[in-house]
Amino acid sequence: MKQITRTIPFRLILLVFVFVSFQFKNPKKGVDNSAVLEPILPLDKIKLPKGFKIELFATGLEGARSMCVGEKGTIFVGTQKGKVYAVQDTNNDFVADKVYTIAKGLVMPNGVAFRNGTLYVAEVSRIIKFQNIESKLENPPTPQVVYDKFPSKKHHGWKYIAFGPDGKLYVPVGAPCNVCESEDDIFATMTRMNPDGSGMEIFARGIRNSVGFTWHPDTKEMWFTDNGRDMLGDDIPPCELNRASQKGMHFGYPYWHGGDVKDPKFGDKFPQENFQKPAQNLGAHVAPLGLKFYTGKTFPIVYRKQIFIAEHGSWNRSEKSGYKISLVKTKANGMTSYETFAEGWLDYQSQKAWGRPVDILILKDGSMLVSDDKAGVIYRIYYKG
Repeated sequence: MKQITRTIPFRLILLVFVFVSFQFKNPKKGVDNSAVLEPILPLDKIKLPKGFKIELFATGLEGARSMCVGEKGTIFVGTQKGKVYAVQDTNNDFVADKVYTIAKGLVMPNGVAFRNGTLYVAEVSRIIKFQNIESKLENPPTPQVVYDKFPSKKHHGWKYIAFGPDGKLYVPVGAPCNVCESEDDIFATMTRMNPDGSGMEIFARGIRNSVGFTWHPDTKEMWFTDNGRDMLGDDIPPCELNRASQKGMHFGYPYWHGGDVKDPKFGDKFPQENFQKPAQNLGAHVAPLGLKFYTGKTFPIVYRKQIFIAEHGSWNRSEKSGYKISLVKTKANGMTSYETFAEGWLDYQSQKAWGRPVDILILKDGSMLVSDDKAGVIYRIYYKG
């Protein structure tokens, strides 16, 4: 009798475990149920200005990187891990309840952009597109190749993409090294092309590794982040926030960094005056990635049309820096200021990080989404007042 009493609960537990495991291994076609399981993350450690709150919007997004939003509100997410996700909040409660895997097995599909019902995805050497994607999330169409002539070198090969006010698709090509002069003119540039892949041209040069850019809501000027070179010490050179007001500008790499830091190997080749200085120097090695001007209406007015930047965090530093959301305020006279908006993903004492912000998206309701490729989640930051 004692043996029966022990065996029945064990069998029941085993049956429940098998049933639950089967449900998550065999989800409804197109939907990744495991992606809506909530991880245990110390969100209480995130420090925000008074009145702001942070919550989990979507989880289970392995290597979540760049984001864009579709016409029907679907959030598309590129990744480090070869997949592209589509995330939906069908209950309108600001918590994603459906996650679809649009593609898998891609090569570094970091960048995503949406235009006229079509999702564009950037791999290391090509741009592909999925037409009418929001009506085919459960059965995604076979992607079409838009452009496939970018270099296949993976060093700084992550590509952020976005459509500019001119209707062209902008695509950066990072330097294939820490610091070097490349024989191939395409490296360390910002390129652009028509939506069909034609007319590809270099828009700007001297950009070591930009993995985020946006346009000012009024002037329509491009603003982009650039990751500074490594191996010059903890505090130089600074990473950069740059402004490209026209085609043909050169931003200094590999000759000058942060506007006035001469490269020890290449700096004597050209004078500092030949190059465009940063609009704002950021912290050294903070690895700034995605950025957005705040165009919503629910944050306090001091944040309107100011720039939020996701700082992914340093590796080439004795004490880590970054791992936060920074804020750059711009003024009418062209001056800027640089401060911290949200931090807490890095424990300064232990020097261990549990999250790494990657990209920023402003939703129609005025709240902000932040992707995190370490935690595999998307956060929602909003103002409660």
